[in-house]
Amino acid sequence: MLDELLRRHWRVTGRILALGGGMNSNTWLVSTGSGRLVAKAVPAEAGEQLAAGLAVAAAVDAAGVPAGAALRTVDARLVVRHAGQAVALLRYVGGRPLTDADQPLIGATLASVHRAAGAASVPPSRRLADWIDVAAPHLGLEPWLRPAVRDALAAYRNLPTLTHGLLHGDPAPEAFRYDGVRCGLIDWPAALAGPLLYDLASAVMYVGGPERAGALLSGYAAGGVLAAEELTWLPVLLRLRFAVQADYFARRTAAGDLTGIDGPDGNAKGLADARRALTGR
Repeated sequence: MLDELLRRHWRVTGRILALGGGMNSNTWLVSTGSGRLVAKAVPAEAGEQLAAGLAVAAAVDAAGVPAGAALRTVDARLVVRHAGQAVALLRYVGGRPLTDADQPLIGATLASVHRAAGAASVPPSRRLADWIDVAAPHLGLEPWLRPAVRDALAAYRNLPTLTHGLLHGDPAPEAFRYDGVRCGLIDWPAALAGPLLYDLASAVMYVGGPERAGALLSGYAAGGVLAAEELTWLPVLLRLRFAVQADYFARRTAAGDLTGIDGPDGNAKGLADARRALTGR
């Protein structure tokens, strides 16, 4: 199926190797005579969000930060829908994934991404302020969930005005790619509009929290994107990031969604991590 889609919509042929799937997508490496590409598929209902994220990635890539920008189809589309899937073809970004040990580079690259995205005029399909519905049924899954999520949202909404822009949405270390010269950031389906501090809080969450993220924070601060005063609100945005995680894993658990994991324990762990961060229990 994929080889036919690539031929028909992108005029691309080559050797296709499955790279495996994440929690929200499947990917394949496509080796052609002129180089490597990556095919990405998400459920059809996520196709609009994928296209919006790829538009942000294109703006970041054009500003000089490798982001895995998409190739348009022969009729200029970013995404093709087929058999319940939305499929895109992306430029391959070489280099090794970063790890917790690369904190200065994570911080510096994220600052570069925010500067690049700040100059873009791409309208994302969603905004952070509208992302969580506190009345959603899945937040009744456990007694702590709805109150904890509501409190995190309230704390965020009580903040003074923050610097907003286009966000990656999920800058985990493995989404960064470093080839020894340049560092890029791939995997943009979670892109949205919101406070830049939310992206930074996400990166801090992935390396173990503020007490373990000193080098990452220094790397980001050196980029001069946010004023030091604004960075003091990081704990509030970190709570919001864990509220988003709680909402995400509660929704997956309620729906029995095991995409990208070996069993229900994966969703249970994500929910438990969010509970500890939000409630201390």
